[in-house]
Amino acid sequence: MAPKVFYISDGTAITAEVFGHAVLSQFPLEFEQLTIPFVETISKAEAVKRQINDSFITTGERPLVFHSIVKAEIRDIIYSSEGLDYDFLNTFVAPLEQHLGVSAMPVLHRTHGKANHSYETRIDAINFAMENDDGQTMKHMDHADLVLLGVSRCGKTPSSLYLSMQFGIKAANYPFTEDDMDNLKLPDALKRNKSKLFGLTIDPVRLHEIRQSRMENSRYSSLRQCRLEVKEVEMMFKRERIPYIDTTNHSVEEIATKILDVTGMERHMF
Repeated sequence: MAPKVFYISDGTAITAEVFGHAVLSQFPLEFEQLTIPFVETISKAEAVKRQINDSFITTGERPLVFHSIVKAEIRDIIYSSEGLDYDFLNTFVAPLEQHLGVSAMPVLHRTHGKANHSYETRIDAINFAMENDDGQTMKHMDHADLVLLGVSRCGKTPSSLYLSMQFGIKAANYPFTEDDMDNLKLPDALKRNKSKLFGLTIDPVRLHEIRQSRMENSRYSSLRQCRLEVKEVEMMFKRERIPYIDTTNHSVEEIATKILDVTGMERHMF
């Protein structure tokens, strides 16, 4: 039976999930995971405690409980359950208070709430990424922080959205298609923003597999076409001295982080 894991918070539970997933990813096990956000009242906390205790009674194994709870009265109820508690916030708060000489002032929803000063930055960046996806318009390129280039299905859209959502970066993206291959060049809107350009490439075989799942047995998905497009676009990146990375074996999180590392671009939010 897979070990049971609870992610609990009196906010969104995103912090508990991120920390918990990072820790559990180190173990070669499958986990049964349950996220419970907005545990903001005594009654909700007592209900969650019963869920944790029921899991222990049913399985005979104490479930893992990762939490980031600001309210002390809520936290104490979770502490009193039969779970194995891992309290991310207070593990670090007390030592930091001593080091900084300043008492913490916990505020509910401060990290992932609308009151966070980064909220508007995030929303603006997400809207920008969606409006400037796949080259559907070129009129906003001057306002972009970053423009991702590459062949269709190499990871431009998810990377743009991740950069906007996680880092507040206004990322546009522009595709090079089969029609561009005979005379591959940068459109004028991209030329004048050349310092913002960043390329993504991918192994042709992997690209073929991805395109096959979208348009099976088409010219678009053929291995020959994939090889041609990747080769031509990589040659253009080199000719125009556009930095680029291979996305083949990387997750969208890794791609986005590598882009920031290569470009030296600063994230606009944390």
